[in-house]
Formats: sequence, structure tokens, C-alpha cells
Amino acid sequence: MFSTGQLIFAGFFVVAFVAVIIFSYRKDIALHRKYYKGSIYVLIGFLAFIGLLFLIKLFMNR
Repeated sequence: MFSTGQLIFAGFFVVAFVAVIIFSYRKDIALHRKYYKGSIYVLIGFLAFIGLLFLIKLFMNR
């Protein structure tokens, strides 16, 4: 499906991308703590909403 060169490139790309994301996050961690305090509640609410939609879909199909 993919050639060996494509797989090697994809592997290097993923490793480099994750490394850059980690480096950027570490650099801005003080700003994240200051400006995004309480954002965990938004994430929990969003996940609860998605879960609720999933449950509604599950019960409507029965």
C-alpha cells in the first residue's frame, strides 16, 4: 500500500511534529496556566455532550 520510503518519511514526520508540539507547549506553559484556567470544565462539558448524543443515538436505534 505504501512504499518503504513513504513509511520512513511518515515516521520521521510524526516524531518531528510531536517534538515541536511538546517544545512549544513547554515554552508557553506559564501563559496557558494564566489565560486558560478553568478550560478543563469546558472540555468535560463537551465530552459529556458528545456522550449524551451517543446515548440518545444508541437508545433511538433500539
